[in-house]
Amino acid sequence: MLDADEVRKRLDAQDHLVDEGTATALYLAITLGRPLLLEGEPGVGKTTVAKTLARVLDAPLIRLQCYEGLTASEALYEWNHPRQLLAVRLAESRGERLDDADLFTERFLLDRPILRAVRHQGPVPPVLLIDEVDRADDEFEALLLEFLGEASVTVPELGTFTARRPPLVVLTSNRSRDLHDALRRRCLYHWITFPEPERAARILRRHVPGASAALVASATEFVGRVRALELDKAPGMAETIDWVSALGALGVTELVQGDIVRTLPALIKTPDDHDTVVAALNDPDLGPSESQDLSRARAETTR
Repeated sequence: MLDADEVRKRLDAQDHLVDEGTATALYLAITLGRPLLLEGEPGVGKTTVAKTLARVLDAPLIRLQCYEGLTASEALYEWNHPRQLLAVRLAESRGERLDDADLFTERFLLDRPILRAVRHQGPVPPVLLIDEVDRADDEFEALLLEFLGEASVTVPELGTFTARRPPLVVLTSNRSRDLHDALRRRCLYHWITFPEPERAARILRRHVPGASAALVASATEFVGRVRALELDKAPGMAETIDWVSALGALGVTELVQGDIVRTLPALIKTPDDHDTVVAALNDPDLGPSESQDLSRARAETTR
């Protein structure tokens, strides 16, 4: 029987390690049939949770990537205007006349991600990922309310389509702006944090199996200190994996300052943050010297 622990184990089997809180939130979303809003800093794995969940459930994944200016015709549905025009011309060639009722039928309807999820007819409900909903405009949130509350979409010309098996909906947000209360009330909620050092190290070992144990340990510790600096964009787990992969590709087995500096572009994403980290490397509490790995440098500073 599926429970929160089983959800966690199944995600683990797909090489996605989550904490108990995330596993519980996913279990409740599955069991209660409620949309789940995942928030957290960029790079902590919100999108990956939904993608991995689809694999765990052996369900199709339907993804809607949000952006500023996203419209109903791109997210819900639109009409196939070229096909409608062709139908009009064919009718005229036969001396017939088509009215609106002939043109606005299901055969001219194009399903976009949300309506496609509602009208899905497969044996397993799809996982619908509405990714980075905070990037969309306020008006787009209003378009989501009917769907999130009732698993339905209304097409004025045809009526309301309601899902036979409601999709499992996962929304993600980086909190670039506040979402409206009406949307939040329709969802379960979970904040994903950057993993604690032990789990971060386990994740790194999964994703960068060739990295040495010493490199994984010192890199995990180093990133934790970097995240404590005043940065515009603190590195997430995705950047940490990229960085350790870059170190491994260069044959690095122990973390030293020179290797840190030349691989920082894999970890740090703005010029100001790059300068901040480089300057902080002179602090013995953050970075090792050219000839010492991180753990040895820390040990010497505490003597």
